[in-house]
Amino acid sequence: MEKKVRSLNSIKVSHEKKTASCITEKMSVPETVCISMAQHIGAPCKPLVAKGDSVKVGQIIGDTDAFVSAPIHSSVSGTVKEISSIRSITGGEDQVIIIETDGRQDLWQRIKPPVINDQKDFVKAIRASGLVGLGGASFPTHIKFNPKNLDQVDTLIVNGAECEPFITSDHRLMLEDTEYIIKGILATMKNLDLKRVYIGVEENKPDAISKLKEAIGNSGHSQDIEVKVLNSRYPQGAERVMVYEITGKPLNAGVLPADLGILLSNITTIAFIGQYLETGRPLTAKRITVDGNAVAEPKNIIVPIGTRIFDVVKACGGYKAEPRKILMGGPMMGRAVYSDAFPIVKNNNAILIFDGPQALIPEETGCIKCGMCIKACPFGLLPVSLAEAYERKDIERLKRLQVTECMECGSCSYICPARRPLSFMHKMAKGLLKEVASNNG
Repeated sequence: MEKKVRSLNSIKVSHEKKTASCITEKMSVPETVCISMAQHIGAPCKPLVAKGDSVKVGQIIGDTDAFVSAPIHSSVSGTVKEISSIRSITGGEDQVIIIETDGRQDLWQRIKPPVINDQKDFVKAIRASGLVGLGGASFPTHIKFNPKNLDQVDTLIVNGAECEPFITSDHRLMLEDTEYIIKGILATMKNLDLKRVYIGVEENKPDAISKLKEAIGNSGHSQDIEVKVLNSRYPQGAERVMVYEITGKPLNAGVLPADLGILLSNITTIAFIGQYLETGRPLTAKRITVDGNAVAEPKNIIVPIGTRIFDVVKACGGYKAEPRKILMGGPMMGRAVYSDAFPIVKNNNAILIFDGPQALIPEETGCIKCGMCIKACPFGLLPVSLAEAYERKDIERLKRLQVTECMECGSCSYICPARRPLSFMHKMAKGLLKEVASNNG
C-alpha cells in the first residue's frame, strides 16, 4: 500500500468497527415521523404546511429566506398530524412537523433531475436539494460551494476517514455507492472548475480504498483524482486535521478551507450530489450505523429523516438491555440525547446505545501532571492549563493559551488517566469568551 501522509498529534482508539461487514438495509416506513425545522447551522426553517395537509416524499415542508439555511423536505407520504416543538439536544426548542404516514411513499410530482448549465445553476440545485454537510457539521453545502474567492479555489478534499469508534456508515457507502461518489466528484469538479481532488481514507478500510481506486481508473480521471491513505488514528476525520494531513497547509481556527484554495466535503455529501443530479430526489433519508451493547442487532440501515430513535431500534431487533446512554454520533464527539423519542436529522451518521460500564462516566480524580493530554492534542495546546484558566475565569490567560484553537475532539479527555472532562471545559471556556465579548459590546 502507498506511503501514508504526514500526521499531527493523534491517539489510538478502540475502533469497534463491528458493523463494517454489515450490508446496508432499508428500514420500513414507520407509522409517524417527526421532522425538525432546525437541521442545519443557521436560521431554522418555517413550516410551509399545516395540520391536515397531505404531503408526499420530497415535498418542501419547511424553508426560510435567511442566508444560512437549507430547505426541509418530507421523507414520507401521508398527512400532517401536528406542528409542535420538542426540546433540542442543546436545551432549546425545535419546531417539528409530525406526519402520519400512509405507507405508499408516493413521490412529489415536482421531483425531477435539475438542469445544470453553470456554477450558478449548480449552487441553486444544491440548495434546492436541502443538502447540508453530512459528516456532522450540518453547514449548508450550497454556501460552502459558493465562496467569495471561488476563482482561487482549485482543490476538493473528500473526507472518507470515519475515525470515530463504532461508525461504519461511510465505509459501507464507499463500498455500495461508489458510482455516486465518482459522479458527485466529477460534477463538483466541472461546475466549480476544480483541478484536483483528493479522497482521504484511513488505512483500516483496504476494501474501500481498492474499490475507490478501481472506480477512479474506470472514470478516466485518474490523473485528477487521487486516494490518499491516512493513518487510522483519531481525530483523522476532523476538517482542520484532514486539510493538513493531505496538503501540509495549517488550517487555523477561523480560517476557511477556501482561504487556502480548498473545498472540503464529507464523502456522503459528495455521493448525495451524484445521486441527486441523476434522480432529482432531495435529501429525505440517511444511512446510519446503529450499534452499542444495548442493541439486539447492530447494523447499517437507511432510515427516513424524522424517524424516532425507538423506531430505528425496533428495526434493529429492539433493545437487548435497558439503555443507559443514547448517543447521536460517535462516542468522541457525538451528543447524548435525553430520550429515544428524538428524531433522526440530516447530519446523523450513527445511533449508539449503551448499557453497563460502557454507559458510565468514570469518577474523576486529581491531575497527576503526566502531560498525556498535551501529546494527544492535534494542535499542541495545553489542556490542563486551559481548564485551570477556565475554572479561575481568567479571560486573558484563556486568550494567551489560544482556547479558540481547540476543536473539541475529545482526545485530551479520552487519554486522561484522571478522567477529567477537559474537552468539555474548553467548550465552556469558549462560551465564556463569547459571553464576555458580547457584554463588552
